[in-house]
Amino acid sequence: MLALDIDIEEPWPKSIDWADLAEAAAEAAMAVAPELANPRLSASVLFTSDDELHVLNKEWRAKDKATNVLSFPMIARDALIAMPHAGAPEMLGDLALSCETCTREAAEKGVPLHHHAAHLVVHGLLHLAGHDHELGEAEAEVMEALETKALAKMGIADPYAGEGG
Repeated sequence: MLALDIDIEEPWPKSIDWADLAEAAAEAAMAVAPELANPRLSASVLFTSDDELHVLNKEWRAKDKATNVLSFPMIARDALIAMPHAGAPEMLGDLALSCETCTREAAEKGVPLHHHAAHLVVHGLLHLAGHDHELGEAEAEVMEALETKALAKMGIADPYAGEGG
């Protein structure tokens, strides 16, 4: 099972157990993308602020703005799929989510913040597994279908239903 190292910073509200949510999202992601369930794997998840995501996005992606989630994979997809379950621990990668952007997007979509955050954790984990919606429409459809299936396992509605997909 994928082990998560979770850090929750201000301004994420303390009324929700973000660590439990991230663990549940990881379990759902593993159910639809079994390559994530390798017991050797670990990933970090940082719940942080727009300011921090802005810095990371500018430094690592040359985009001078905040964003909802960033993923930093450390294993290529083909290596991940071929990885045996026995062996030394391997770091899959890092995720970072921004509270302010997630909160704004959740309000715009009319969904609870914790549902949108769960979606972004699943989305980010799929990126760490080598899925990339920016490679074209076919890969975007594959990724969206996996996200929708994972979120359904958590009792969360299809986040793409209002977008025609």
